[in-house]
Amino acid sequence: MSPIEIRATLSLAGLFSLRMLGLFMILPVFAIYGAEYDGATALLVGIAIGAYGLTQAVLQIPFGLLSDRVGRKPIIVFGLILFCAGSILAATAESIYGVIAGRALQGAGAIASTVMALLTDLTSDENRTKAMASVGASIGVSFSIALVLGPVLASLMGIAGIFWLTAVLAVVGILVALFVVPAPKTNQTHRDSRPVIGQFWEVARSKELFRLNIGVFMLHLFMTACFVVLPLLLLNEIELPHEQHWMVYFPILLVSFIAMVPLMIIAESRRKIRQVFLLAIAMLAISLGALSLWHSSLVSLCAGLFLFFWAFNLLEAMLPSMVSKIAPAGSKGTSMGAYSSSQFLGAFFGGLCGGFVYGEMGLSSVFLICSMLALLWFIIAFGMQQPRFLHSYRVVLNGVQASDSDLIRRFLEVEGVEEAIIAADENAAYLKVDKNCLDDEHLGLISNAAA
Repeated sequence: MSPIEIRATLSLAGLFSLRMLGLFMILPVFAIYGAEYDGATALLVGIAIGAYGLTQAVLQIPFGLLSDRVGRKPIIVFGLILFCAGSILAATAESIYGVIAGRALQGAGAIASTVMALLTDLTSDENRTKAMASVGASIGVSFSIALVLGPVLASLMGIAGIFWLTAVLAVVGILVALFVVPAPKTNQTHRDSRPVIGQFWEVARSKELFRLNIGVFMLHLFMTACFVVLPLLLLNEIELPHEQHWMVYFPILLVSFIAMVPLMIIAESRRKIRQVFLLAIAMLAISLGALSLWHSSLVSLCAGLFLFFWAFNLLEAMLPSMVSKIAPAGSKGTSMGAYSSSQFLGAFFGGLCGGFVYGEMGLSSVFLICSMLALLWFIIAFGMQQPRFLHSYRVVLNGVQASDSDLIRRFLEVEGVEEAIIAADENAAYLKVDKNCLDDEHLGLISNAAA
Protein backbone atom coordinates (compact mmCIF):
# COMPACT_ATOMS: atom_id res chain seq x y z
CA MET A 1 0.00 0.00 0.00
CA SER A 2 1.08 3.58 -0.63
CA PRO A 3 1.38 6.01 2.31
CA ILE A 4 -1.92 7.64 1.28
CA GLU A 5 -3.67 4.25 1.17
CA ILE A 6 -2.32 3.29 4.59
CA ARG A 7 -3.42 6.63 6.03
CA ALA A 8 -6.86 6.30 4.46
CA THR A 9 -7.31 2.73 5.70
CA LEU A 10 -6.18 3.41 9.27
CA SER A 11 -8.09 6.67 9.64
CA LEU A 12 -11.35 5.33 8.20
CA ALA A 13 -11.08 2.13 10.24
CA GLY A 14 -10.49 4.28 13.33
CA LEU A 15 -13.43 6.52 12.48
CA PHE A 16 -15.68 3.50 11.99
CA SER A 17 -14.46 2.01 15.27
CA LEU A 18 -15.26 5.16 17.24
CA ARG A 19 -18.81 5.16 15.96
CA MET A 20 -19.44 1.44 16.49
CA LEU A 21 -17.87 1.58 19.95
CA GLY A 22 -20.40 4.24 20.89
CA LEU A 23 -23.29 2.14 19.59
CA PHE A 24 -22.19 -1.07 21.30
CA MET A 25 -21.11 0.12 24.75
CA ILE A 26 -24.63 0.16 26.18
CA LEU A 27 -25.32 -3.37 24.89
CA PRO A 28 -24.00 -5.23 27.97
CA VAL A 29 -25.50 -2.81 30.55
CA PHE A 30 -28.71 -1.18 29.35
CA ALA A 31 -30.94 -4.08 30.36
CA ILE A 32 -29.89 -3.36 33.96
CA TYR A 33 -29.97 0.44 33.94
CA GLY A 34 -32.83 0.91 31.48
CA ALA A 35 -35.45 -0.07 34.04
CA GLU A 36 -34.65 3.15 35.96
CA TYR A 37 -36.08 5.40 33.22
CA ASP A 38 -39.64 6.73 33.46
CA GLY A 39 -42.11 4.52 31.60
CA ALA A 40 -39.63 1.68 31.14
CA THR A 41 -40.94 -1.80 30.36
CA ALA A 42 -39.10 -4.87 29.14
CA LEU A 43 -40.40 -4.23 25.62
CA LEU A 44 -39.34 -0.57 25.57
CA VAL A 45 -35.90 -1.39 27.01
CA GLY A 46 -35.43 -3.90 24.19
CA ILE A 47 -36.53 -1.34 21.60
CA ALA A 48 -34.08 1.19 23.05
CA ILE A 49 -31.24 -1.31 22.70
CA GLY A 50 -32.02 -2.07 19.05
CA ALA A 51 -33.57 1.21 17.83
CA TYR A 52 -30.40 2.30 16.04
CA GLY A 53 -30.68 -0.68 13.71
CA LEU A 54 -33.93 0.46 12.09
CA THR A 55 -32.75 3.93 11.07
CA GLN A 56 -29.34 2.58 10.11
CA ALA A 57 -30.93 -0.01 7.81
CA VAL A 58 -33.24 2.52 6.16
CA LEU A 59 -30.74 5.34 5.63
CA GLN A 60 -27.33 3.81 4.92
CA ILE A 61 -27.94 3.15 1.22
CA PRO A 62 -29.60 6.56 0.52
CA PHE A 63 -26.71 8.30 2.29
CA GLY A 64 -24.22 6.35 0.20
CA LEU A 65 -25.96 7.32 -3.03
CA LEU A 66 -26.25 10.95 -1.90
CA SER A 67 -22.50 11.02 -1.30
CA ASP A 68 -22.01 10.50 -5.05
CA ARG A 69 -23.61 13.89 -5.58
CA VAL A 70 -22.49 16.05 -2.65
CA GLY A 71 -19.20 14.35 -1.73
CA ARG A 72 -18.12 11.71 0.77
CA LYS A 73 -16.76 13.85 3.57
CA PRO A 74 -19.82 16.14 3.87
CA ILE A 75 -22.07 13.10 4.27
CA ILE A 76 -19.70 11.49 6.81
CA VAL A 77 -19.51 14.68 8.85
CA PHE A 78 -23.30 15.14 8.67
CA GLY A 79 -23.83 11.53 9.78
CA LEU A 80 -21.47 12.00 12.73
CA ILE A 81 -23.30 15.20 13.70
CA LEU A 82 -26.56 13.22 13.77
CA PHE A 83 -24.82 10.54 15.82
CA CYS A 84 -23.55 13.16 18.27
CA ALA A 85 -27.00 14.76 18.53
CA GLY A 86 -28.59 11.37 19.21
CA SER A 87 -26.03 10.66 21.93
CA ILE A 88 -26.76 13.99 23.62
CA LEU A 89 -30.52 13.39 23.38
CA ALA A 90 -30.13 9.97 25.00
CA ALA A 91 -27.75 11.35 27.66
CA THR A 92 -30.23 14.02 28.74
CA ALA A 93 -33.35 11.83 28.52
CA GLU A 94 -35.39 11.17 31.64
CA SER A 95 -37.85 8.75 30.06
CA ILE A 96 -37.32 5.58 28.09
CA TYR A 97 -38.95 7.25 25.09
CA GLY A 98 -36.21 9.88 25.08
CA VAL A 99 -33.56 7.16 25.02
CA ILE A 100 -35.34 5.39 22.16
CA ALA A 101 -35.44 8.66 20.19
CA GLY A 102 -31.75 9.23 20.91
CA ARG A 103 -30.77 5.73 19.84
CA ALA A 104 -32.81 6.07 16.64
CA LEU A 105 -31.08 9.39 15.91
CA GLN A 106 -27.71 7.74 16.53
CA GLY A 107 -28.56 5.15 13.90
CA ALA A 108 -29.70 7.88 11.50
CA GLY A 109 -26.06 8.88 11.18
CA ALA A 110 -25.74 5.97 8.76
CA ILE A 111 -22.31 6.42 7.20
CA ALA A 112 -21.25 2.80 6.62
CA SER A 113 -21.75 2.75 2.86
CA THR A 114 -20.27 6.24 2.50
CA VAL A 115 -17.13 5.25 4.41
CA MET A 116 -16.69 2.26 2.10
CA ALA A 117 -17.23 4.47 -0.94
CA LEU A 118 -14.59 6.91 0.30
CA LEU A 119 -12.21 4.02 0.90
CA THR A 120 -12.79 3.02 -2.73
CA ASP A 121 -11.90 6.55 -3.85
CA LEU A 122 -8.64 6.44 -1.90
CA THR A 123 -7.33 2.95 -2.69
CA SER A 124 -6.22 1.14 -5.82
CA ASP A 125 -7.95 -1.97 -7.16
CA GLU A 126 -5.04 -4.13 -5.99
CA ASN A 127 -5.19 -2.95 -2.37
CA ARG A 128 -8.90 -2.34 -1.93
CA THR A 129 -9.77 -5.78 -0.61
CA LYS A 130 -7.14 -5.53 2.11
CA ALA A 131 -8.31 -2.04 3.04
CA MET A 132 -11.94 -3.09 3.31
CA ALA A 133 -10.99 -6.16 5.34
CA SER A 134 -9.18 -3.87 7.79
CA VAL A 135 -12.27 -1.70 8.21
CA GLY A 136 -14.41 -4.81 8.66
CA ALA A 137 -12.03 -6.17 11.30
CA SER A 138 -12.28 -2.88 13.20
CA ILE A 139 -15.99 -3.53 13.76
CA GLY A 140 -15.28 -6.85 15.46
CA VAL A 141 -12.59 -5.28 17.62
CA SER A 142 -14.96 -2.43 18.58
CA PHE A 143 -17.64 -4.92 19.59
CA SER A 144 -15.24 -6.82 21.85
CA ILE A 145 -13.88 -3.66 23.45
CA ALA A 146 -17.42 -2.36 24.01
CA LEU A 147 -18.45 -5.51 25.90
CA VAL A 148 -15.47 -5.09 28.21
CA LEU A 149 -15.65 -1.30 28.66
CA GLY A 150 -19.44 -0.98 28.93
CA PRO A 151 -19.87 -2.56 32.39
CA VAL A 152 -16.82 -0.76 33.79
CA LEU A 153 -17.81 2.66 32.49
CA ALA A 154 -21.45 2.23 33.52
CA SER A 155 -20.35 1.59 37.11
CA LEU A 156 -18.22 4.76 37.04
CA MET A 157 -20.43 7.23 35.17
CA GLY A 158 -23.82 5.59 34.64
CA ILE A 159 -25.69 5.19 31.36
CA ALA A 160 -25.91 8.93 30.84
CA GLY A 161 -22.13 9.14 31.16
CA ILE A 162 -21.70 6.50 28.45
CA PHE A 163 -23.94 8.48 26.13
CA TRP A 164 -21.93 11.66 26.85
CA LEU A 165 -18.73 9.75 26.11
CA THR A 166 -20.30 8.56 22.87
CA ALA A 167 -21.00 12.19 21.93
CA VAL A 168 -17.34 13.01 22.55
CA LEU A 169 -16.28 10.07 20.37
CA ALA A 170 -18.50 11.44 17.60
CA VAL A 171 -16.74 14.81 17.81
CA VAL A 172 -13.38 13.04 17.63
CA GLY A 173 -14.66 11.20 14.58
CA ILE A 174 -15.61 14.49 12.92
CA LEU A 175 -12.09 15.83 13.51
CA VAL A 176 -10.60 12.64 12.07
CA ALA A 177 -12.82 12.93 8.99
CA LEU A 178 -11.92 16.57 8.43
CA PHE A 179 -8.22 16.62 9.20
CA VAL A 180 -6.83 13.07 9.07
CA VAL A 181 -8.70 11.23 6.31
CA PRO A 182 -7.15 12.15 2.94
CA ALA A 183 -9.30 14.08 0.48
CA PRO A 184 -10.05 12.13 -2.71
CA LYS A 185 -9.35 13.77 -6.05
CA THR A 186 -12.64 12.50 -7.45
CA ASN A 187 -15.59 10.37 -6.39
CA GLN A 188 -15.34 7.01 -8.13
CA THR A 189 -18.37 5.10 -9.32
CA HIS A 190 -17.46 1.56 -8.40
CA ARG A 191 -20.06 -1.23 -8.43
CA ASP A 192 -18.01 -3.49 -6.21
CA SER A 193 -18.15 -1.03 -3.31
CA ARG A 194 -21.41 0.91 -3.70
CA PRO A 195 -25.03 -0.05 -4.41
CA VAL A 196 -26.61 0.46 -7.81
CA ILE A 197 -30.36 1.00 -7.72
CA GLY A 198 -30.99 -0.91 -10.94
CA GLN A 199 -29.34 -4.06 -9.56
CA PHE A 200 -31.49 -4.52 -6.45
CA TRP A 201 -34.09 -6.65 -8.25
CA GLU A 202 -31.40 -8.97 -9.60
CA VAL A 203 -29.87 -9.31 -6.13
CA ALA A 204 -33.30 -9.84 -4.54
CA ARG A 205 -34.03 -12.73 -6.93
CA SER A 206 -30.88 -14.64 -5.96
CA LYS A 207 -31.84 -17.56 -3.69
CA GLU A 208 -28.28 -17.92 -2.41
CA LEU A 209 -27.97 -14.24 -1.48
CA PHE A 210 -31.44 -14.37 0.09
CA ARG A 211 -30.26 -17.21 2.34
CA LEU A 212 -27.28 -15.14 3.45
CA ASN A 213 -29.41 -12.04 4.10
CA ILE A 214 -31.81 -14.12 6.18
CA GLY A 215 -28.78 -15.50 7.98
CA VAL A 216 -27.23 -12.20 8.98
CA PHE A 217 -30.70 -10.95 10.00
CA MET A 218 -31.07 -13.95 12.31
CA LEU A 219 -27.52 -13.68 13.64
CA HIS A 220 -27.91 -10.09 14.80
CA LEU A 221 -31.43 -10.72 16.04
CA PHE A 222 -29.99 -13.40 18.33
CA MET A 223 -27.19 -11.15 19.53
CA THR A 224 -29.42 -8.20 20.43
CA ALA A 225 -32.18 -10.37 21.92
CA CYS A 226 -29.67 -12.18 24.13
CA PHE A 227 -28.32 -8.93 25.51
CA VAL A 228 -31.82 -7.89 26.54
CA VAL A 229 -31.64 -10.64 29.18
CA LEU A 230 -28.00 -11.68 29.58
CA PRO A 231 -26.93 -8.79 31.87
CA LEU A 232 -29.96 -9.49 34.09
CA LEU A 233 -29.05 -13.17 34.18
CA LEU A 234 -25.50 -12.42 35.32
CA LEU A 235 -26.73 -9.93 37.92
CA ASN A 236 -29.71 -11.73 39.40
CA GLU A 237 -29.08 -15.46 38.99
CA ILE A 238 -25.29 -15.67 38.97
CA GLU A 239 -25.18 -12.75 41.45
CA LEU A 240 -22.21 -11.17 39.72
CA PRO A 241 -21.99 -7.38 40.26
CA HIS A 242 -22.54 -5.55 36.97
CA GLU A 243 -19.13 -3.87 37.09
CA GLN A 244 -17.56 -7.35 36.99
CA HIS A 245 -19.48 -8.63 33.97
CA TRP A 246 -16.50 -7.87 31.74
CA MET A 247 -14.65 -10.69 33.56
CA VAL A 248 -17.08 -13.10 31.90
CA TYR A 249 -17.16 -11.47 28.46
CA PHE A 250 -13.42 -10.88 27.98
CA PRO A 251 -12.02 -14.42 28.33
CA ILE A 252 -14.96 -15.95 26.44
CA LEU A 253 -14.55 -13.54 23.52
CA LEU A 254 -10.77 -14.03 23.45
CA VAL A 255 -10.91 -17.83 23.45
CA SER A 256 -13.79 -17.90 20.95
CA PHE A 257 -11.81 -15.73 18.53
CA ILE A 258 -8.89 -18.13 18.76
CA ALA A 259 -11.15 -21.18 18.41
CA MET A 260 -12.76 -19.94 15.19
CA VAL A 261 -9.43 -19.67 13.31
CA PRO A 262 -8.98 -23.41 12.57
CA LEU A 263 -12.54 -23.65 11.24
CA MET A 264 -11.99 -20.59 9.05
CA ILE A 265 -8.84 -22.21 7.64
CA ILE A 266 -10.71 -25.44 6.92
CA ALA A 267 -13.55 -23.55 5.25
CA GLU A 268 -11.30 -21.52 2.95
CA SER A 269 -8.25 -23.68 2.27
CA ARG A 270 -10.11 -26.99 1.97
CA ARG A 271 -13.15 -25.40 0.31
CA LYS A 272 -15.57 -26.63 2.96
CA ILE A 273 -17.52 -23.39 3.37
CA ARG A 274 -20.97 -24.98 3.27
CA GLN A 275 -20.07 -27.64 5.84
CA VAL A 276 -18.46 -25.21 8.28
CA PHE A 277 -21.29 -22.73 7.78
CA LEU A 278 -23.94 -25.32 8.66
CA LEU A 279 -21.87 -26.50 11.62
CA ALA A 280 -21.73 -22.95 12.99
CA ILE A 281 -25.51 -22.53 12.69
CA ALA A 282 -26.00 -25.84 14.49
CA MET A 283 -23.64 -24.64 17.23
CA LEU A 284 -25.76 -21.51 17.59
CA ALA A 285 -28.96 -23.55 17.98
CA ILE A 286 -27.35 -25.87 20.53
CA SER A 287 -25.80 -23.03 22.55
CA LEU A 288 -29.05 -21.06 22.71
CA GLY A 289 -31.00 -24.17 23.68
CA ALA A 290 -28.44 -24.93 26.39
CA LEU A 291 -28.63 -21.37 27.72
CA SER A 292 -32.41 -21.65 27.99
CA LEU A 293 -32.09 -24.79 30.17
CA TRP A 294 -28.82 -24.45 32.08
CA HIS A 295 -27.99 -20.89 33.13
CA SER A 296 -28.21 -21.06 36.91
CA SER A 297 -24.49 -21.70 37.46
CA LEU A 298 -21.52 -19.72 36.23
CA VAL A 299 -19.89 -22.81 34.70
CA SER A 300 -22.90 -23.84 32.61
CA LEU A 301 -23.56 -20.22 31.59
CA CYS A 302 -19.96 -19.67 30.48
CA ALA A 303 -19.98 -22.95 28.54
CA GLY A 304 -23.13 -21.91 26.69
CA LEU A 305 -21.80 -18.40 26.03
CA PHE A 306 -18.49 -19.74 24.74
CA LEU A 307 -20.26 -21.98 22.23
CA PHE A 308 -22.53 -19.07 21.24
CA PHE A 309 -19.69 -16.60 20.65
CA TRP A 310 -17.58 -19.24 18.92
CA ALA A 311 -20.40 -19.72 16.40
CA PHE A 312 -21.25 -16.01 16.26
CA ASN A 313 -17.70 -14.89 15.51
CA LEU A 314 -17.27 -17.62 12.92
CA LEU A 315 -20.48 -16.68 11.11
CA GLU A 316 -19.74 -12.96 11.37
CA ALA A 317 -16.44 -13.59 9.58
CA MET A 318 -17.80 -16.05 6.99
CA LEU A 319 -20.96 -14.29 5.85
CA PRO A 320 -19.40 -11.22 4.14
CA SER A 321 -16.89 -13.47 2.38
CA MET A 322 -19.72 -15.69 1.16
CA VAL A 323 -21.66 -12.68 -0.14
CA SER A 324 -18.55 -11.56 -2.02
CA LYS A 325 -18.14 -15.01 -3.61
CA ILE A 326 -21.80 -15.42 -4.56
CA ALA A 327 -22.61 -11.87 -5.74
CA PRO A 328 -22.92 -11.63 -9.54
CA ALA A 329 -20.18 -9.80 -11.42
CA GLY A 330 -20.46 -6.06 -10.86
CA SER A 331 -23.09 -6.47 -8.13
CA LYS A 332 -20.92 -6.82 -5.04
CA GLY A 333 -21.71 -3.30 -3.78
CA THR A 334 -25.46 -3.81 -4.19
CA SER A 335 -25.28 -7.26 -2.59
CA MET A 336 -23.32 -5.93 0.39
CA GLY A 337 -25.78 -3.03 0.74
CA ALA A 338 -28.72 -5.44 1.01
CA TYR A 339 -26.68 -7.62 3.38
CA SER A 340 -25.84 -4.70 5.69
CA SER A 341 -29.45 -3.51 5.76
CA SER A 342 -30.55 -7.03 6.75
CA GLN A 343 -27.93 -7.04 9.50
CA PHE A 344 -29.15 -3.78 11.04
CA LEU A 345 -32.80 -4.79 10.72
CA GLY A 346 -31.91 -7.94 12.63
CA ALA A 347 -30.45 -5.84 15.45
CA PHE A 348 -33.66 -3.80 15.65
CA PHE A 349 -36.00 -6.80 15.65
CA GLY A 350 -33.74 -8.56 18.14
CA GLY A 351 -34.29 -5.77 20.65
CA LEU A 352 -38.01 -5.62 19.87
CA CYS A 353 -38.62 -9.37 20.07
CA GLY A 354 -36.24 -9.94 22.96
CA GLY A 355 -37.96 -7.28 25.05
CA PHE A 356 -41.43 -8.56 24.19
CA VAL A 357 -40.68 -12.23 24.88
CA TYR A 358 -38.87 -11.42 28.13
CA GLY A 359 -41.76 -9.27 29.35
CA GLU A 360 -44.46 -11.79 28.41
CA MET A 361 -42.81 -15.19 28.82
CA GLY A 362 -39.68 -14.80 30.91
CA LEU A 363 -35.94 -14.93 30.53
CA SER A 364 -35.50 -18.57 29.46
CA SER A 365 -38.02 -18.15 26.66
CA VAL A 366 -35.80 -15.60 24.91
CA PHE A 367 -33.02 -18.16 24.52
CA LEU A 368 -35.46 -20.96 23.67
CA ILE A 369 -37.20 -19.03 20.88
CA CYS A 370 -33.84 -17.91 19.48
CA SER A 371 -32.76 -21.55 19.47
CA MET A 372 -35.88 -22.50 17.50
CA LEU A 373 -35.22 -19.69 15.02
CA ALA A 374 -31.64 -20.95 14.64
CA LEU A 375 -33.03 -24.38 13.73
CA LEU A 376 -35.26 -22.70 11.15
CA TRP A 377 -32.19 -20.90 9.78
CA PHE A 378 -30.37 -24.26 9.55
CA ILE A 379 -33.24 -25.68 7.49
CA ILE A 380 -33.21 -22.64 5.18
CA ALA A 381 -29.43 -22.78 4.80
CA PHE A 382 -29.25 -26.53 4.27
CA GLY A 383 -30.27 -26.26 0.63
CA MET A 384 -27.46 -23.87 -0.26
CA GLN A 385 -24.85 -24.81 -2.84
CA GLN A 386 -21.14 -24.93 -2.10
CA PRO A 387 -20.02 -21.37 -2.96
CA ARG A 388 -17.67 -21.11 -5.91
CA PHE A 389 -14.29 -19.67 -4.97
CA LEU A 390 -14.44 -16.73 -7.34
CA HIS A 391 -12.79 -13.32 -7.02
CA SER A 392 -13.85 -9.98 -8.44
CA TYR A 393 -11.78 -8.24 -11.10
CA ARG A 394 -12.31 -4.79 -12.55
CA VAL A 395 -10.82 -3.85 -15.92
CA VAL A 396 -10.78 -0.26 -17.20
CA LEU A 397 -12.00 0.03 -20.82
CA ASN A 398 -11.02 3.55 -21.83
CA GLY A 399 -10.62 3.86 -25.60
CA VAL A 400 -11.96 0.42 -26.48
CA GLN A 401 -13.35 0.08 -29.99
CA ALA A 402 -15.66 -2.90 -29.57
CA SER A 403 -19.27 -3.63 -28.70
CA ASP A 404 -20.26 -4.69 -25.20
CA SER A 405 -21.29 -8.14 -26.40
CA ASP A 406 -17.98 -8.64 -28.19
CA LEU A 407 -16.01 -7.63 -25.10
CA ILE A 408 -18.03 -9.97 -22.89
CA ARG A 409 -17.42 -12.81 -25.36
CA ARG A 410 -13.66 -12.13 -25.36
CA PHE A 411 -13.48 -12.06 -21.57
CA LEU A 412 -15.50 -15.27 -21.21
CA GLU A 413 -13.12 -17.02 -23.61
CA VAL A 414 -10.32 -16.57 -21.06
CA GLU A 415 -9.78 -19.70 -18.99
CA GLY A 416 -10.84 -19.01 -15.39
CA VAL A 417 -13.25 -16.16 -16.18
CA GLU A 418 -16.72 -17.32 -15.14
CA GLU A 419 -18.78 -14.12 -15.42
CA ALA A 420 -18.37 -10.76 -17.16
CA ILE A 421 -20.43 -7.61 -17.48
CA ILE A 422 -19.72 -4.22 -19.01
CA ALA A 423 -20.45 -1.09 -16.96
CA ALA A 424 -20.65 1.55 -19.67
CA ASP A 425 -21.14 4.37 -17.16
CA GLU A 426 -17.76 3.49 -15.61
CA ASN A 427 -15.94 2.52 -18.81
CA ALA A 428 -15.10 -0.73 -17.04
CA ALA A 429 -15.68 -4.46 -17.11
CA TYR A 430 -16.41 -6.52 -14.01
CA LEU A 431 -15.31 -10.15 -13.95
CA LYS A 432 -15.70 -13.09 -11.59
CA VAL A 433 -12.64 -15.33 -11.90
CA ASP A 434 -11.24 -18.54 -10.47
CA LYS A 435 -7.64 -17.67 -9.61
CA ASN A 436 -6.60 -21.31 -9.49
CA CYS A 437 -7.06 -21.74 -13.23
CA LEU A 438 -7.04 -18.15 -14.50
CA ASP A 439 -5.06 -17.55 -17.67
CA ASP A 440 -3.39 -14.31 -16.53
CA GLU A 441 -1.48 -13.88 -19.78
CA HIS A 442 -4.60 -14.10 -21.95
CA LEU A 443 -6.52 -11.79 -19.61
CA GLY A 444 -3.59 -9.40 -19.61
CA LEU A 445 -3.64 -9.21 -23.41
CA ILE A 446 -7.32 -8.25 -23.39
CA SER A 447 -6.84 -5.86 -20.47
CA ASN A 448 -3.89 -4.15 -22.10
CA ALA A 449 -5.80 -3.83 -25.32
CA ALA A 450 -8.71 -2.35 -23.36
CA ALA A 451 -6.64 0.20 -21.46
